[in-house]
Amino acid sequence: MPARSVTFTAPREVRVTESEVPTPDDGEVLVETAYSAISPGTELLIYRGEAPRELEADETIGALDGSLDYPLRYGYAAVGTVAAVGDAVDEAWLDRRVFAFHPHESHFCAPPTELHPVPDDCSTAAAALLPNVETAVNFVMDGRPMVGERVVVFGQGLVGLLTTAVLSSFPLAELVTVDSVAERRALSRAFGADESVAPEEIDDRFDPSGPSLDGDARGHTSDGADLTFELSGNPAALDAAVGVTGYDGRVVVGSWYGTKPVTLDLGGRFHRSRIRLQNSQVSTLDPSLRGRWDSDRRLDVSWDRLADFDAEGLLTHRVPVDEAERAYELLDSKSEASVGILFTYGGP
Repeated sequence: MPARSVTFTAPREVRVTESEVPTPDDGEVLVETAYSAISPGTELLIYRGEAPRELEADETIGALDGSLDYPLRYGYAAVGTVAAVGDAVDEAWLDRRVFAFHPHESHFCAPPTELHPVPDDCSTAAAALLPNVETAVNFVMDGRPMVGERVVVFGQGLVGLLTTAVLSSFPLAELVTVDSVAERRALSRAFGADESVAPEEIDDRFDPSGPSLDGDARGHTSDGADLTFELSGNPAALDAAVGVTGYDGRVVVGSWYGTKPVTLDLGGRFHRSRIRLQNSQVSTLDPSLRGRWDSDRRLDVSWDRLADFDAEGLLTHRVPVDEAERAYELLDSKSEASVGILFTYGGP
């Protein structure tokens, strides 16, 4: 069987191309992919043509060179088995299950330094969610929740649910999530949310008030959230996230809106609220953490968190890579049943 790769060729156009199975160089191994996970945020923007085409694909992942312009091979969550090794590579790598930040492709060559062995207690399919867990860990590290805080998470897609799971391990006063899909709200409660509500219900649940004008310190505490995460990918949700956050609260923006504009109402309560908006993105760590943290340490934490979750419960669809277009159509339709979508390659 030839090697197969997924390529975005134009908005809402996806092709699966074939080529010869590559031969590893002396310092490389050949990986035969079993699963690769679709990134539901970024890849939906690419599929719809809503990603900035001049932007670099990802400067931190060597396999993603070039920009987000078409034609484009993308993806960064491939799991498979080492099928061959180069002459300069230890044969102990043969048959090992490995994870790689690599595009959707049935066979690829890489040096062992770019591979991450899959722990024995992690299923091959679940390992494909490692980047999503790492993203969730990064969001929480940037948000820095404190004991007894009220936390709200907008968006309970794949990354939102994983973020909820990470947050649920903290001794919070309350963890409330927001999503328009009832099935995802049910999953959210299963992954640790105290309560999960529809978007139209959140304003009644959190009614923040501004600080008192006479300087009474008690006026600086309201019924609003202390910490809010916006992870829905919907630009309108950011305004709602700001709206439920209390005085001196923090809003972590993990969504990538691509080319979609964002409109915020900053002329009312926000003017005196001292609310802080912070961007969070997994490609980098907060500069204040870099003295003791690096990406390897964060990835180790992500493997540990992945072992704690029912990751298999988030994998709602497995689509043969030859039917890649169907997978993106499913993602684009925002099917209520879809959360995690894997490409399968006929491997173990």
